[in-house]
Amino acid sequence: MQVVLHAGLHETDSDRLFKTLLRNREALRADGIAIPGPGKYRQLISEMLNALGDAPPAPASREVLLDSILDEDTGHVDRMILSHENLFSVPKIAFQGGVVYRKAEHRLRTLRDIFARDSVEIFIGLRNPATFLPALLKATPLSDISQLLHGLDPMHIRWSNLIARITAAVPGVPVTVWCDEDSPLIWGELIREFAGVEATYPIVGAYSRMADITSQEGMTRFRAYLAEKPEFNEAQIRRVMVAFLDKFADLSKVEHEFDLPGWDAHLVQDLTEQYEEDLFDIRRIPGVTLIAP
Repeated sequence: MQVVLHAGLHETDSDRLFKTLLRNREALRADGIAIPGPGKYRQLISEMLNALGDAPPAPASREVLLDSILDEDTGHVDRMILSHENLFSVPKIAFQGGVVYRKAEHRLRTLRDIFARDSVEIFIGLRNPATFLPALLKATPLSDISQLLHGLDPMHIRWSNLIARITAAVPGVPVTVWCDEDSPLIWGELIREFAGVEATYPIVGAYSRMADITSQEGMTRFRAYLAEKPEFNEAQIRRVMVAFLDKFADLSKVEHEFDLPGWDAHLVQDLTEQYEEDLFDIRRIPGVTLIAP
């Protein structure tokens, strides 16, 4: 079986992505793709990982998980998609010890061992630290960014380091990443990659992230235009999306909060430029696929 692990990151539309997958669950089930409800496994996986600590998983761990995750009427499963944005940690301890998700590789290694007889894939959404940190702080009971970072300098956050740690911990396991900022343009492609289906597979909600930041008039025109162009491929559709976003994007829904005490425009710019350079480094990590427009 193919086991897809969607491990966040926090504040990267993880739940929205999973809801889109759920909208396509019945159609995908016919192709042997299972999308279990998260209530069946998120807490169970966290409790199992916490209980194991540094110990190896028991031989029956896989069966225990699958018995809880998969329904009897699921049918034959070739691919199972699990989404858990708190897999590495809850938000308030994301930088515990001044390290970016310090338990990430250990937890993924344990899950790889649990599903040793299966083919495991890892999916991780990334985000510009300049917007990620303010959003993550809001998701915690903490009052300021220094409490969240535990002494870590924001300029030392390199997602490439995290991804490199993961690929070293679970060699041979493919890792797919994308930028949350690109989600409106790649949403349909992203859902298909999760499902492991061909590029022409029809996805319900393929343009839902675009709709989030586009005026109603713009989406109505966009859908009408695509209806007139059924022969368009993915690249052509993406160019159309860019054109419609340029004209109809709701700027109030696109803007992100950068305001944190002690932050200024120079720091935000530096973080953003470093993020863009970091993405170049991520592209060069063997075994990693970066989905981009």
